[in-house]
Amino acid sequence: MCGIVGAVAQRDVVEILLEGLRRLEYRGYDSAGVAVIQNGKLCRVRSVGKVSELADKINNNPLPGSVGIAHTRWATHGKPSEKNAHPHVSGTIAIVHNGIIENYLELKDKLVAAGYEFTSDTDTEAMAHLINYNRRSSASLLEAVQKTVSELRGAYGTAVIDSECPDEIVVARCGSPLVIGIGIGENFVASDQLALLPVTNKFVFLEEGDIAKITRRKVEIYDAEGNSVVRDSVISDVENDAADKNGFTHFMLKEIYEQPDAVLKTIESRITKSHFVPEAFGVRARELFEKVEHIQIVACGTSYHAGLVSRYWLEEYAGISCNVEIASEYRYRKSVTHPNTLLVTLSQSGETADTLEALRLSKKQGYMASLTICNVSGSSLVRESDLCFMTRAGAEIGVASTKAFITQLVALLLMVGSIGICRKTIDESMEVHLIKAIYTLPGKIRELLEMDRKIAELAVRFQKKSSCLFLGRGVEWPIAMEGALKLKEISYIHAEAYAAGELKHGPIALIDENMPVIIVAPTNDLLEKLKSNIESVRARNGEIYIFADKLAGFEDALSDAKNCHIVTMPQMDDVISPVVYTIPLQLLAYHVAVLKGTDVDQPRNLAKSVTVE
Repeated sequence: MCGIVGAVAQRDVVEILLEGLRRLEYRGYDSAGVAVIQNGKLCRVRSVGKVSELADKINNNPLPGSVGIAHTRWATHGKPSEKNAHPHVSGTIAIVHNGIIENYLELKDKLVAAGYEFTSDTDTEAMAHLINYNRRSSASLLEAVQKTVSELRGAYGTAVIDSECPDEIVVARCGSPLVIGIGIGENFVASDQLALLPVTNKFVFLEEGDIAKITRRKVEIYDAEGNSVVRDSVISDVENDAADKNGFTHFMLKEIYEQPDAVLKTIESRITKSHFVPEAFGVRARELFEKVEHIQIVACGTSYHAGLVSRYWLEEYAGISCNVEIASEYRYRKSVTHPNTLLVTLSQSGETADTLEALRLSKKQGYMASLTICNVSGSSLVRESDLCFMTRAGAEIGVASTKAFITQLVALLLMVGSIGICRKTIDESMEVHLIKAIYTLPGKIRELLEMDRKIAELAVRFQKKSSCLFLGRGVEWPIAMEGALKLKEISYIHAEAYAAGELKHGPIALIDENMPVIIVAPTNDLLEKLKSNIESVRARNGEIYIFADKLAGFEDALSDAKNCHIVTMPQMDDVISPVVYTIPLQLLAYHVAVLKGTDVDQPRNLAKSVTVE
């Protein structure tokens, strides 16, 4: 959530800043702003709404300048308004900030007493005034920022400029990511490397507590103790066109269609034709996997659903116990750490605040080791975990996760296989069986994408619905949960998912002829049980949508049934069915949202990367 872009150059930087903000629009925001130093003076433009509205304002009143910062804001303190939009200004100081300052009221009282006037409802303005206050007694802007952060409690990624220091930006990172882009005779900063790909592919990721001074020709970095440090630079392999739709109407649809290739990239060099490769998870993975006796998974949202799927796989195939928790709950309860437990964190961005804090908490709780499955190299989870596995999904712009979820599932299946062979709970024949199934995944997903038009036709029936129920059993229950989440995220239809066996324990009260019930029904050991649940829905005239293969027999049994719709799925191995059955649910949510006219890629109130609690 929120986006930061900054630049120090010889050329005008406003277009660079605006393009950076456009590339961060996927993160979710409600207002935007730019501040530059122009002929020794601070100039600022802000607007509510889209970056395009900010750009129109600037086009009407050009804003040249070679040093500047920009921001897209997602409201926390104070409603969306121009006065609450960033950058915030105090005298010669301008600041943009991601995160939350927890002690801002205490700081505000101090600053009001010192004569400062507050014009916004934000916590960030307290930070701007405090830097201005400390600047009076500091030899440099860097020193003023160092003094300021020592007084802050909370999370922040921040960039600061001062018209009295017109050739530099000072940035600070605590709990909210920042990356420095290295150019030739110019340098940049952003909250996400994607914002800077048009101008550089060389990046330095700031560590927790780092403060940096950025000029055209130099980057100076200081750690939390004020010591000068050197952070390694990396060359990004993220494609520059990742923020282009490439002919698709929405990023979400583009990313759904990218899933076969994303799966191929995820498995490439991580398995052979007959063997899993534990070393794909890190050089110590084999040694640790041999010792692991329990898995603790922590994640949020869609990633949490991926973790729930993997619990079934881990216990069925690898014979190892697993617990899965929402990271925000795990952090705030007393828990018992089992001996030789591996903590597994899942996150698309690698910066999800609750998941990151759960990892940090685990280091005090006696875990054997930590593993993160992530899509962003250089992210905090990757740097702070003992082992890591990069999903290689590529940049995901749509807020509602699609290919990041699918590649997490594939990564988790590779983890299950690797742990199983290291612990010798998966024998050679099962290893070959699992790998053969995994190799069929890209083709099965392509088969499902060919059903896009049929799913779009089905979506028309949901256009005027206000509620929906999803059902699944066993490993398909988390997939039903994911389907419900996708529908509510982007179409704003209230949707809930239940284990189908729980239907009679409450949700059945909701069933009538107007309630759509979507059922994930692959042919497996639980199919007969699921059929009895379906009959309970039919007996109450529920509107049924069944996703099942021909072996399930629904086409024959229910071909003439009123209010019943069957989507025939391809046959597949049981182990990959959760991955494949996700695809039509993604397409259904997408087409319903398009019909309802919602903002598919940037649904209201949501952010792509949740970097605050």
